[in-house]
Amino acid sequence: MQILYLDAIDSTQKYLKEQLQNKKLEAPIAISAELQTDGIGSRENRWDSYKGNLFLSFAMNINTLPIDLKLESASIYFSYLLKETLAFFGSKVWMKWPNDLYLEDKKIGGMITNIVGENFLCGVGLNLTDAPEGFTKLDIKLDKKLLLENYFINIEKKVLWKQIFSKYKLEFYRNQNFFTHSNSVKVSLGDATVNDDGSLNINGERIYSLR
Repeated sequence: MQILYLDAIDSTQKYLKEQLQNKKLEAPIAISAELQTDGIGSRENRWDSYKGNLFLSFAMNINTLPIDLKLESASIYFSYLLKETLAFFGSKVWMKWPNDLYLEDKKIGGMITNIVGENFLCGVGLNLTDAPEGFTKLDIKLDKKLLLENYFINIEKKVLWKQIFSKYKLEFYRNQNFFTHSNSVKVSLGDATVNDDGSLNINGERIYSLR
């Protein structure tokens, strides 16, 4: 995975999407910025930016994804790989369904996903060095380039979805005191169960990640 490092940009996700659409870049490719001025969070919320945190977007051709990975489960898959990479370096981070990274009860980062033509895009925000009020930062000191190098090594292994999911399912109980959103409605994860495709069963309704 080629990684382009930028000093500052409005949004790595917007930039990469435009570059792919205009045929100026092609997958696989990643963009990392030291500062992001107009970052996008979950459900179109703004992701507040502090210099030194991780602002990353990367693109892969859909045909290069693991053979058993469905696109509706991709945010879970790539978020869990990031969680595993951080845990390898000693972090106590855990993953809230479907794509948020937490330390105890505070969020440190998350992921959004998009499809552009034949490419799958992931956008990642992670508080490495600083965090806004109500959030927290990573519990270990970790060089950004070292993190990305190891993360993309893990991605390039193309571990099957069923292997990733079997580990995530064992940790899903940590979601019980949290919420998600379905059709803009806040829904408790306390009674949720997770299906083999990564979707949830909540009160008889099947909910997929739309991020």
